[in-house]
Amino acid sequence: MGLPRKLKDFNLFNDGASYMGMVPELTLPKLTRKMEEYRAAGMTGPVKVDFGSEAINLEWTAGGLLEDALKQYGATSHNAVQLRFAGAYQNDDDGITSAVEVVVRGRHQEIDMGSAKQATDTNHKYNTTCSYYKLSVDGVVLIELDFMGGIEKVGGVDRNADIRKAIGL
Repeated sequence: MGLPRKLKDFNLFNDGASYMGMVPELTLPKLTRKMEEYRAAGMTGPVKVDFGSEAINLEWTAGGLLEDALKQYGATSHNAVQLRFAGAYQNDDDGITSAVEVVVRGRHQEIDMGSAKQATDTNHKYNTTCSYYKLSVDGVVLIELDFMGGIEKVGGVDRNADIRKAIGL
């Protein structure tokens, strides 16, 4: 019997700048497929047809004012901001720690400055919409999604290579 690796600590980097001690919480992107039911003559039930990935968002909370992040609001490029989550996941059976890294590129869709009240915590919430996503564990890339490049690699297999070839890319 074994135990799963659990997140013991993390850091968030914004364009290489460390937010150590400044980001108490974040929600890693949910990976979702856009699928639609299809049923035609002779089929006894519907089949979900896969049309690729849905939108990807990284939601994170700053413990207070982060001027460099605020200056990124309204960026004109779809990949203007690079955020990197570095997490330490440790197994309590053997004590081995795995380095989990999520890199996204995108832009801040929403910045919620929250309420301001004297002598209380002031969290600011960011929702960063992403056009690029990469998940690595111990330096091995497990998933890489590059929406603008038409790239979808999972487990080292480029699942869109044939599609790009078929359309001349």
